[in-house]
This record gives sequence, structure tokens and C-alpha cells, in this order.
Amino acid sequence: MSRTREHREPVGAHPVRTTIATVLSAVTLFVFSLAPGLIGSGSALALVRVPLESILTLIVLAFVPWRWVRRTVAIVVATLLVLAAISAALDREFTATVGKPFNVVSGWSELVDGYGVVSDSTGSFAALAILALVIVVAAGAVVAVAASFLHLARVARRHRRPAVIGASAVTASWLVLALVGAQIVPGEPVAAADTVDAAAAKVDQVSVAARDQAAFDKAGATDAYAHLPASDLLTGLKGKDVIVAFIESYGQVAVQNTSFSPGVDAVLKQGNKQLAASGYSERSAFLTSSTFGGISWLAHSTLQSGLWVDSQQKYDQVTAGNRLTLSSAFKKAGWQTVSDVPSDTKPWPVGSSFYQYGKQLNATNVGYAGPRFSYARIPDQYTWSYFQQSELSKPHKPLMAEIDFVSSHTPWTPLPHLVPWDSIGDGSIYGPQPAQGLPPSVVWQDPRHVQQLYGQSIEYSMSSLFSFLTTFDDPNLVLVVLGDHQPATVVSGAGANHQVPISIISKDAAVIDRISSWKWQPGMLPSPTAPVWRMDAFRNRFLDAYGP
Repeated sequence: MSRTREHREPVGAHPVRTTIATVLSAVTLFVFSLAPGLIGSGSALALVRVPLESILTLIVLAFVPWRWVRRTVAIVVATLLVLAAISAALDREFTATVGKPFNVVSGWSELVDGYGVVSDSTGSFAALAILALVIVVAAGAVVAVAASFLHLARVARRHRRPAVIGASAVTASWLVLALVGAQIVPGEPVAAADTVDAAAAKVDQVSVAARDQAAFDKAGATDAYAHLPASDLLTGLKGKDVIVAFIESYGQVAVQNTSFSPGVDAVLKQGNKQLAASGYSERSAFLTSSTFGGISWLAHSTLQSGLWVDSQQKYDQVTAGNRLTLSSAFKKAGWQTVSDVPSDTKPWPVGSSFYQYGKQLNATNVGYAGPRFSYARIPDQYTWSYFQQSELSKPHKPLMAEIDFVSSHTPWTPLPHLVPWDSIGDGSIYGPQPAQGLPPSVVWQDPRHVQQLYGQSIEYSMSSLFSFLTTFDDPNLVLVVLGDHQPATVVSGAGANHQVPISIISKDAAVIDRISSWKWQPGMLPSPTAPVWRMDAFRNRFLDAYGP
């Protein structure tokens, strides 16, 4: 029955149309079979390869007599090819933004978080439209690839002898190329099996994730600091207000060997002079962050918990427990604890259940009536100003706070600029500033422009810090100022490390003397020879330095 129907198809009646369909089908299969290598390498030369999957699939389709089997095989293989292409695109995007390929075990929540960032930057309607477009294109691609398989299989069955000869020759060529390991693009063998390779890589991720999770569980099973009495915690900071200030995307590239680092370095050097004139001392070094390009909360939990939290899965696991954090240690020792996350608009249960913050500030309860600056809802200077007025300037017990400063968050445009502190009010003064900058859609057409504005964002964030410290004199204030992660690859460059600057600032010489054994460098600008610690080492060393 199927053969009779096939003979009735008007293939020969329209030779030109059939030829065009055959060419388009061949191109479609060729491109989608090689798409993972093309996407991964970014080189058109990745198309100069021989795709194994399509060859084998066409051979099967040409000889299977049952139409329903052919359709099923075509749809399944088409789906696998499209998924391999999507996987390669995700790997490329994740590597560019967070420094590692998409992980099929732990990456799904990070994918959702990435969508949230897009939504915050472009608007929910635009983000939803982009998502819908991606789904439609993916579904259309599966249909197009499956139809291409079925069309070429019909052609092969009608010209079985030359088809068999051609398939045999191509298969033999693939085997020879595979044996000699021929490559035109480094890392992309001419004898291509991209879909098989992609599947193998994801399977390997599963086994690696299992081993990594076992090591993580073992590290978190015991905690020598968990049962310390309150009297043995943070005695060297009694009476001090302590702020852990995370500067978004403040990475090593901001201060060393880049086209934009001289501007940041100049701000830091000037800040050293300003702080010295106001009686402050500082010590600086580098930490290796557990994340790169984004997912800042992984770095926050790594610093606070003393565990290497490098995935959302580990974050969820840690924050569901009762691991001692810096903030909970301060609370146990008698400090009032506050978090200030100006990018948040919703309740943050983990803030109270895990970090044990007694008070949480966010975009909804700090009285800000000014404009948004793309992702950054509130300028850093306003965050400092509100915290000073609402917390530090009023009579209070010693407090510990983590404050996240987000003006340097991607897409780094438009940017705020400093205004007189006594003019800040409810933030309305910032009203005209967003229109004075360029929108992300313009800036992101040129990587050099992105890098320039990233540098300016760090200059603004650090200038806000220095201006705050020199405007509001507070002899009992101690700050831990650090970056959460390096900026995305478009700024940091391919293969960049995960190092971020960290500084401790205080007017009390005794606070600085406590960390003399760390050998951190004076000032706010660590040199290339400054000590480098993993971020998860900080909690224990901090508790040791400021213990009894």
C-alpha cells in the first residue's frame, strides 16, 4: 500500500520543484547536523565536515519499508539534532555569561534566573515574546528537519543504486577521516558526530555532578564553628557596626590589565587618599568566586557559609539547612542583623530562615521614588543614603548588614551619577539621568562600548562608597567590601579567572591588626602579587581572626 501511494506522488511531474526541494532538504540536514560544531566554534569552517548522524539516518530511511517507522525515525532524529543545536547554543551562552557550559543536572533553575534577568532588563512582554519565538523556531526546525529526511529518503529509494554507492563512499570517507583525526577547525573533527558527542558530554556531566555532590555533602556534614558559644564569637568586633558590601560584577578585570582598568584604578587610588585623610585604614586581596558573570547569590552563600556553593542545586540544599553563616554568627553574638537587596521586589524567606536577618530591606520598603537604571532599580548612592538615615544615624545596638550594590549589574547602561547627599531625598532627583545614557540595545552592538561602560559602572559604585565614608563620619564602622564575581566574557574575555577584589576598611587600628597575619596589602587596590583565597575560606578565617 505504501509503495503504491509513493508511486502516485507527483515527484516527476514537477522536476524543478523536486530539485529545489531536494537541494533545500540536503542543505537543511547538512546545516542542522553540523550546527553544534558551528555554534560552539563560531567558525563557518565547521560546516566543512561530514555528518555521521544524517548519513546513517538516511540509510535507514531508504531501506525501511514501513512508512510509520520512517516517520517515527525521522521525527526522533530531527528532535535530537535540534536539541543538540539548542544544547550547543546554551553551552555557548552559559560559557559567555557564567563561565561554564549549561549543566543538565543543575542548570535548569539558572536558566529560569537568566530569563528573569532578561525580563528585568527588557520588560516582561519583550522577554515573553523572545521565549515564544524560540519555542516556535525550535518546533519549526524539528518539522523542517524531519520533512527533509523523509524527502531525501524518497529520492534515495527511487534512485537506489546511485544512492547506495554514494552512501557507501561517504561512509567510507567518514571512517578514514575519523581514523586520521582530520580537523579544519581546532576541536571539531571533519568526521563529525556532533549529536552523539553532545549526548556523551551531557551524560558525563551527570556522573561528574554525582561525584561533586558527594564531595559537597561530605564538606558540609561537619562544622567546627557551629557549636561555638556566643562568648567566643566575633569578640574582636564588639561594639562595631559591620557591613558586608557586595559590589556587583566587581572582578579582577576591573583593576588589572584591561582597557578600562586605568579608570577604575584612578578612582581607587583617589579613594585611598580620601580614606586616609578621614582616618581609615584598608587591607586588600583577592578571592576566587564560586560563580562567574552572574548568579550572585552563589557567591554570597559561599562567603557566608564557608562551603563552595557553585550551583543553584547546592544553594537550595545549603539554604534549606542550618549551616552557621557570618550573619547568623553575628546574630548569635548579639548583633542586630539587616539585609539590603535593592534588586528584590518580593519576600525572601531564606533571608530570615537561613541567614537569620532580623530586618530585610528591598526595593519596596526603602522609599525610593526615582527611576530605574535598566536592571538596577535603585542607584548605589541612594542605597547608602537610605541605610545611613534609617539604620546607622539612629540609636541602635551594634548591627551587621549585608548590602548588595547593583548599579554595576549588567547591562551597565544607563548609569547614574553622584548627586549632593543632602539632595537625594526620595530619589526623584535621579529622574533625568536614565535618559542621559544609551539603552542596552545600542550599547551591546559594540563589545568595546560594553567594556567601557562596565568600567564606568565600577567607578560609580566605588566612588559612591568613598563619598559615603568621607561624608558620614563613623568611627565604629567596619566594612568588608568585595565583588561577587567577574563580569561576563564580553568584558572579562575568554578563559578569565574567577578572582574578585576584597577589602576590609576600618578606622580602628586594632581591627586591622587582627588580620596582619593574612598579609593583605594596604589600600583599596590589590596588586597582581596580592594573596588569593578561595571564597569559601573566608568565613573560617574571619571568625578565627575576630574570635577571642
